[in-house]
Formats: sequence, C-alpha cells, structure tokens
Amino acid sequence: MMETGDWVTPRLYGRPWFEKPPLLYWGAALSFKLFGVSEAAARLPSAICALLATLALAWLALRLYGAETARWLLLLLPTTAGMIGFSHAAATDMPFSGMLTIAMVCAAVVFGLTRNENTPILPRTLWLALVLFGFFLGLAVLAKGPAAIVLCGGAVFFWALFTKRWRDALRLLHPASIASFCLTALPWYILCAQRNPDFFRVFIIEHNVKRYLTPEFQHIQPFWFYGSVLLVAFLPWTALFLWSAVHGAIHLWRTRCAKEHTWFLVCWAGFCVIFFSISQSKLPGYVLPAIAPLTLSLSHFIWSSRYTAKGALIAGLVVTATGLGTTGVLLSHSFIHLAPKYDSLSQFVALVLYTIGLSTFLLGLSFLSRLSSPARNALLASCVAVLLVLVGSAKILLTRWNLDSISTDWLADALRQDSVSLHQLRVFRIPRSFHYGLNFYLHREIPDWETDRVADGYVLSDGSYCDRLATEQECHDLWGMRDFSSGSWALLRVTPDLSVQRSRSGEHVQKKE
Repeated sequence: MMETGDWVTPRLYGRPWFEKPPLLYWGAALSFKLFGVSEAAARLPSAICALLATLALAWLALRLYGAETARWLLLLLPTTAGMIGFSHAAATDMPFSGMLTIAMVCAAVVFGLTRNENTPILPRTLWLALVLFGFFLGLAVLAKGPAAIVLCGGAVFFWALFTKRWRDALRLLHPASIASFCLTALPWYILCAQRNPDFFRVFIIEHNVKRYLTPEFQHIQPFWFYGSVLLVAFLPWTALFLWSAVHGAIHLWRTRCAKEHTWFLVCWAGFCVIFFSISQSKLPGYVLPAIAPLTLSLSHFIWSSRYTAKGALIAGLVVTATGLGTTGVLLSHSFIHLAPKYDSLSQFVALVLYTIGLSTFLLGLSFLSRLSSPARNALLASCVAVLLVLVGSAKILLTRWNLDSISTDWLADALRQDSVSLHQLRVFRIPRSFHYGLNFYLHREIPDWETDRVADGYVLSDGSYCDRLATEQECHDLWGMRDFSSGSWALLRVTPDLSVQRSRSGEHVQKKE
C-alpha cells in the first residue's frame, strides 16, 4: 500500500490479498511512511492498540471496582505472555482484540454498569458511548472481519439472557451506534467489493465461513486447545489465574447468582473461548479478546482475596514459584533428557522459568499482612522489574545461545552472508509464516520448489534434505556443518548433473538417426 498508493485493495507482490481486512495494513503503511520500513515500524500498530485497550480496561476497572483493582490490572495485563507476545507481533490479532475491547468497554457504559452515586451517567455520556461503541466495533471489523460482530453480539446476548436486561442490550442498536458503525466499516468493504469481484467469495466465504466450519486450512486442534493456550498466555500469573478461575467457578455454582457486571465479564470471555473451541480451525491468537475480561476479573479477585483467602493465595503462589524453579533446575542440569540439539533451548527455558518463579515468589510476599505499604510497593515494583529485565535481554540471550535461528530475520541475514543469488533461491516445505517472513526481509517473493523448480540454484528447507527433493540434478547441503540449536535448516545447492545431460543428449541424437 505504501509503495503503490492503493489504500483499498491489499496486495501481496502485485496480487490481491484478501485473507484479512486492511486496518493493520493501513497502520503499518502509515508507520512506514513516518518512521521508515523496519520491524519496529511494522509492529507499532499492534503496540498502540494494546496500549489503548489496556487504558480503556483500566478505566472500566476503576469504575466497576475501584482504584486498587485498576492498579492491579495495570500491573498484570501488560506483563502477561499473551499481551507481550501479540503486542510485539505485526499481525491482525492485537488490533482486532484491542478495538473489540474498547467497544465492549463502551457497551458497559451504555448498559449503565459503570454508573454509581458519585458519577452518574449523563445523557450526553450515553450518546458518546453509543457513537464510540459503533466506531470501535467498526474498527474491529476492519481489523479482522465479521467475527467482531459475532463475538460482541454473542456476549451481549448471553449477558441479557442471564440478567434479563433485554431492553438495555437493545440500546446498542440505537441509530447513533449503527450510523457510527456503518460510516466506519462499510466504505472500505463497498469499495473493495466494487474493485475486486472475487472479494466476497475469497474473504467472506473462504477465509471466514470455511475457515470456521471446515479444517481446510489445516489448523486442527482438540476442543480443549484454548485451555492450554490461556494457561500459557497468563504466564507468569498462571497460578493466580487458575486460583481465581476455580474459586470464581465454585462461588458461582454455589450461589447461582452474580452481579450484572460479573456476568458481563463472564459472557465476554466465555463466549469467545467457547465459540472458537467449536471451530474446526484453531490458532492461539483467536482467544486473545478473552484475555482482557479474564484479567479484569483476576485483578478484582486478587484485591478482594487480600482479606478473605490471603493465606491460601500466598501458599499457592509460593508453591507455584517453587515448582517453576525446580523445573528450571531439572532442565538446566540435564535431569530432564532432551535431544542434544535442544540443550541451548533448555538452558534458555530454564532461565525463563527461574525469572517467572522469582517474580511469582515476590508477588506472594507482597500479600503478607505485616508489610508496610512502601515495602509492599517495593516488592511489586521488583516483581515487574524482573520481568522487564528478562524481556529486555531476550534478544541478547537468544543470540548468546544460538537460538536466533528461529527468526526469519536471522535466516535472511544468513542467506545474504553466504552470497546466495536470490533469483535462484527456492523454499521447500518450510512453515508458511517463515516463507512470508523471508519475503519481507528479502523484499521479494521467494518461489516454492514444488511449483517452480530450477536446475541451477538454492533450496532452503526445514528438515528436508537432498533425498527429499526428488531431483535428477546434483545436490549437496551447504549448511550441513552449522549448529542450529532450535531447528534443522538446510540450504541445498542444486547444480546440473552433466552425466544426466550427456545421457539425454545421446538419446536425442539416436532418435534423430
């Protein structure tokens, strides 16, 4: 978009590309224009969306539960593995989740959930909330498509079902919100469909309906897949997340009732997880919108548990920290036997476990009742500082342990250092994400070996060697002696086999005679 000036039709190497709507592309192209083409510029839109969503959710926490819950949210949400990972990714997941989160916060205002005796909802506030709801829901549709309407509509439907507040739920269909949504989302969809007759079929049918209903895109996972994804996404606070989830589920089962804003958060997160668990195509980023309401519930639970279940909470955190540290020791001292090529990876994982364990231990100490407020704040600050040091030094550590080969940036640099002729380069059975990453870093489309073979060239593969190419040409591995601590990359050199060529030319001469 930046190079061609066409901001309507997404293109990948000259061909229309309709897998996703354009919000991320617009943000990245604008970032490229302002700051130049770089990794940081490509990732900036996701980081901004994560920041806006965090601030909006902190405001909701302040209105629902008070300042302490908002502070806990600002501590927990930005430091979860899910938020850190996706806010650094040049992918559509964080823009989609961020815009949907802000839309749901606006919906909570429309429902009157943020109203109290000190800060009533004024008529102009309601109008503003309706307009902003439509605007941010429209941006979510521009980020990833009609899934935004489904997730928002499903969550609101079940909230109304459990609370019997159907009239409040129908407020979202106010003409102001509908007009705001249509003015935001529809212009691009209409223009793109007019310019590209295949847009509806490719985007709506293939990449939305078929992706959800069929395993055509090969993202097949078991029904419980997102349970494990959430456990990883909440690191290093997984122990707290499990504790709050179990405690909250038991309380809800026993009482059979909950406050309206509690149902709102439960339906917001629960519908997202269940909806995508039913899907035939599952990727980790699909449940990113559920992390925001779950973290808000977790923040409120932690603050309320300081007085009701503090002992059990401290014990759970200390046990979790001990378990993480023990696992790290077992990995780093080879008590857990892995293949030799994973030795460096196990050392890095052990360091991550040590860091998360220390952070969890410091968090547990912060709940001790004998601590003064300055001491408690110092422990919490240390808890965050430990995690920030790990994140900040990750690139140095990956290079130190030769783990940077998991990056397509490293692969592109390695190809340049070996003076590989890019017009002769092909890829063979490498992950799709690596293929597109190489295209970005090399600034050209690298053909696939199986569709565009060369008699004289190079083939980059992941775990596939000359015997897998099924070629009659000469072939040898240029990277056979390299140490890849986290993979099995091979750069195969394919050259013409002169004996085969002479044999074929002899057969040709005999046929002429």
